[in-house]
Amino acid sequence: MELIYEILERLPFAFLQYDFMKNAFLAVLFLAPLFALLGTMAVNNNMAFFSDALGHSALTGIGIGMVLGLKQPLLCMIAFGILLSIAITKVKGADILSSDSIISVFSSAAMALGIVILSQEGGFAKYSYYLIGDILTITQSDLILIIVTLIVCYVVWIVLYNDLLLVSINRSFAVSRGVNVAFTENAFVILVAITVMISIKWIGILTINSLLILPAAAARNISVNVKQYHCVTTIIGCISATVGLVLSYEWGTSAGASIVLVAAVIFFITLFFRKK
Repeated sequence: MELIYEILERLPFAFLQYDFMKNAFLAVLFLAPLFALLGTMAVNNNMAFFSDALGHSALTGIGIGMVLGLKQPLLCMIAFGILLSIAITKVKGADILSSDSIISVFSSAAMALGIVILSQEGGFAKYSYYLIGDILTITQSDLILIIVTLIVCYVVWIVLYNDLLLVSINRSFAVSRGVNVAFTENAFVILVAITVMISIKWIGILTINSLLILPAAAARNISVNVKQYHCVTTIIGCISATVGLVLSYEWGTSAGASIVLVAAVIFFITLFFRKK
């Protein structure tokens, strides 16, 4: 890690003279391809609000951790996020309601439950920083966790990509080709749940869904094939993350919100070119 720090210090950016900014810079560079990987499939499967529901459910995971007396609620957040994601997938597969209605119901219920638990005796203020997040608090151990998550996601992605693509095109067609649709969908939503819960502390509940979806949506406007779609999404994610982090340092604003704002600008630019 010291070698990486020395390389960063040689770059012509004043903000990299601080260790906490180096950690934040490395974090966004690792998070961008991770979110790009999952965001492309989320957009293809019309699950733009799914990560938003998981973000809201983080409040319940935090509340459960508080009730259990845990100092770090991450494991409870991940466990509850996985349970919620599997439940949403199960109900969605039963064709009882439309996907957006099902996600909205679970999201509202999970968020309300979390607020009820955390707001007992006026204690919600202690956890309000989860709403906005703070990527400047990232540590070297957090970076290792992000790198491990990125590697695991890419391995699973390589193994299941063809099945995921078939399911995103047509579930019935995927079944006819021998794809285990339930396993594939559950594997994907579990990956999203783990990624969202790990990142929520740094990105924020209010902005994490945008960071997952906007680069993929922007790339879809200008990409002509699947390979280009994934590459362009990763590039847009890295540009948004880097520029947003620099702007947040210069303006003294939230890093997560600044990154999302840059991604939104890029989306509207690509939307213009798509229409042309």
